[in-house]
Amino acid sequence: MAKRRKQRNTTNNSDLLVGGQALIEGVMMKGNNWLGIAVRKQDGSLKVRTKRFVAWKTRFGLFGWPFARGFINLLQMMIIGIQALTYSAEEAAEEDDGQKKERNKPKKKAEMAWWQIAFVLIFSFGFAILLFKFVPLFTAQVLSDRVAAIKNSSFLFSIVDGIIKIGLFTLYVYLISLLKDVRRVFQYHGAEHNAVYCYEAKKALTVKNVKKYATEHPRCGTSFVLGVLIISIIIYSLIPMDTTFLMKLFLRILLLPVIAGISYEILRLTAKHQHSIVFRFLTAPGLWTQKITTKKPDAKQIEVSISALNAVLRKEKAAI
Repeated sequence: MAKRRKQRNTTNNSDLLVGGQALIEGVMMKGNNWLGIAVRKQDGSLKVRTKRFVAWKTRFGLFGWPFARGFINLLQMMIIGIQALTYSAEEAAEEDDGQKKERNKPKKKAEMAWWQIAFVLIFSFGFAILLFKFVPLFTAQVLSDRVAAIKNSSFLFSIVDGIIKIGLFTLYVYLISLLKDVRRVFQYHGAEHNAVYCYEAKKALTVKNVKKYATEHPRCGTSFVLGVLIISIIIYSLIPMDTTFLMKLFLRILLLPVIAGISYEILRLTAKHQHSIVFRFLTAPGLWTQKITTKKPDAKQIEVSISALNAVLRKEKAAI
């Protein structure tokens, strides 16, 4: 028990690395040991919730090994993100659909069941594999049958595949950004980055201070995704050209955890030298894409991001 208490009290609040995620009318912030979720309700009030966070790589030693922790961290954050999105949707819509008349009734638990999370993950992975693996690979295969230069070079084939993949990803986020509800989520995404930047600059977390900062951040998940796409070009170029189409597709899926692990370690290493050429190269596509996935927030949205971040900071400070 003493060992567990010691583990909880190792957070140095002045060096705390925070990150977050935009939600439906809300923001989630994550510290070393705590999650903070703030949601703007229909009546304009703020609902703030904190939750204990234990990383899988801390709980299971094997998950903390280099090159394994990247994919494990990504998977855990996807699960946490799905749960947070569900919670924010319920809280933000609480006054809708006659719920106002049912306040005295017992409220359903906001947490998703494990099978629901599994279904969402499987569906998401399936959609991503179809759109960002099958379609680019099939298109590159068709082009290679018509262009000798592509057919004779696995590296050029991989570049064509990667360009199509990045193009589809950029087009996808642009198209969904045109939806009104998604645009609001992207505004909260911008508010999240504003607040993180302000905290990292060691400035007081006020609306006036926070709104001064950029909405694009190099440690955003978008930068990680684009980093994965760039590194995958190099990894997939090692697959021989005479490999069958189905085997190429299978290897691309099989190598996903490996590529995620490599991308995580490179970004983790270069993040310590944020002014290095390597870091700028890896994060530049992500920053460009964030011109689409982040929008300038209003003062009320910034208040939400500040509330989520302050909730985490208070908990982390209490754990020191």
